[in-house]
Amino acid sequence: MTVSTEMIKELREATGVGILECRNALETAGGDFDKAVAVLREKGLAKAARRAGREASEGVVELYSHGDGRVGVMVEVNCETDFVARSEMFRELAHEIALQIAASSPLYVTEDEIPEKELAVERDIASKRAADEGKPENIIPRIVDGRVEKYKDEVVLMRQPYIRDESLTVEALVKEKIGSLGENLVVRRFERWELGENTGNGEEE
Repeated sequence: MTVSTEMIKELREATGVGILECRNALETAGGDFDKAVAVLREKGLAKAARRAGREASEGVVELYSHGDGRVGVMVEVNCETDFVARSEMFRELAHEIALQIAASSPLYVTEDEIPEKELAVERDIASKRAADEGKPENIIPRIVDGRVEKYKDEVVLMRQPYIRDESLTVEALVKEKIGSLGENLVVRRFERWELGENTGNGEEE
């Protein structure tokens, strides 16, 4: 059956899970709401959503040096309890996120942190590029939207493909660990330095 926007909205409001995951769950469940919720719970996503509002004030500041000291990363990852903060799974996640930052050079943790001026510049560049390529005017706005979304995928840590499994985003990886550890987990902020750079990058959530 066809999954409607209203069905997706209802499931999203009930679980707090993202639109794409809700759509996939509903399609898997043949449009059955309860089965779709079960699908999300099996993946750990609904559980993660229910816990998303809980305060994460414990955690670790992970330090990572790469290339004989040419790249350095500091990232703060938070959880709810000291017990989880000391667990091997949580420590491994923090280390993997530090590796991700070293390898993929994100500028922001989440897309909400991107300044509107920066997005406006990207839209302008994408629009001019599409016009220079001779694209029809009526489809240029759609092309611009697509290129801006691709830009976000490149510079936002949580939207980047996970370096060890590109079928997962970093956000999906974190949600998996939320489901496994049973606590809210938050990538709070990071800094990345590369030898010879004038400034570091990183933003606080």
